[in-house]
Amino acid sequence: MKVVFFNRKPRALGNFSVESYFKQIRENLPPNIEAISLDMPFESNGLWRRLANAVYCMFHQGDVNHITGDIHYIGILLSKKKTLLTILDCGMLHQTAGLKHKILKLFWFTLPIQRATHLTAISTATKEDILHFVPCNPDKISIVYVSIQDRFQPFPKSFNQHQPRILHVGTAPNKNLERLIPALKDIPCTLVIVGKVNDSLKALIQENNIQAECIERRLSDDEILDQYRQCNILSLVSTLEGFGMPIVEANAVGRSVITSNTTSMPEIAGDAAVLVDPFDISSIREGFLKIIENSQLREELVHNGLQNHLRFQPKQLAAQYAQLYSQLLRG
Repeated sequence: MKVVFFNRKPRALGNFSVESYFKQIRENLPPNIEAISLDMPFESNGLWRRLANAVYCMFHQGDVNHITGDIHYIGILLSKKKTLLTILDCGMLHQTAGLKHKILKLFWFTLPIQRATHLTAISTATKEDILHFVPCNPDKISIVYVSIQDRFQPFPKSFNQHQPRILHVGTAPNKNLERLIPALKDIPCTLVIVGKVNDSLKALIQENNIQAECIERRLSDDEILDQYRQCNILSLVSTLEGFGMPIVEANAVGRSVITSNTTSMPEIAGDAAVLVDPFDISSIREGFLKIIENSQLREELVHNGLQNHLRFQPKQLAAQYAQLYSQLLRG
């Protein structure tokens, strides 16, 4: 069976996770599946580049076509009976309105969902979101979690209570830095932000007198892992996440996690994180103080996290995908 994984063209900065997730899946598929990874020839921006991507994919189909997220629109020109679409989140629909919202909904969700035989969502929250925006048979959507890389292993480290190092991966609007930064005001810490930090965020950091390290370049897998090892707390206080992989990665390394009580994050974190209201600065602040001031809580979070990350092992998730591929091939 030849399965073609259609991936977005990697950007110079901004994509930290999805490509490596599906690389893990491919490496753990059974030997009867020939997995081919195909990156788009063009970045997904502008009508003509997207149309060129879709035409390119039409001529590079396999026995099964797996769209791995973000570039849903290419499914419009793929064979329906062969196509599996993974939807990572519905963030673009939450963040837009008017004509733009209608166009995105039509070409990224409604038509691609109609043109796919089956869908996977990376969390229950994402599946519910899909059904909210594009009603379809719920049985058409399977939940398959995202797998964690094997490189994320326990790395014991003493907690720096006087100046904890807080890691925050990503700077998109949903990452909620405009609330996280003021929440940390007057809390001695070092905030490490991985991603492009715009001038307004830099001004907010200065205004709130936060000691910050901004890493504004694409990091290698080893460099990302090193940031997890160096940190004391992982922050993912997003307003919206389709999954929230940093939670699991920090769990695996053995770090305390603070995350949001909304969308997918409680489902993925389980009892391995402090949950806060991402729209309430005081709630975020109180969550950090709980972790910093309570050593027993930190020990519980680390212990629970080492158990939690076992739910996201690549071999078992690859087996779920292999079963779906076989179903598509049988028709």
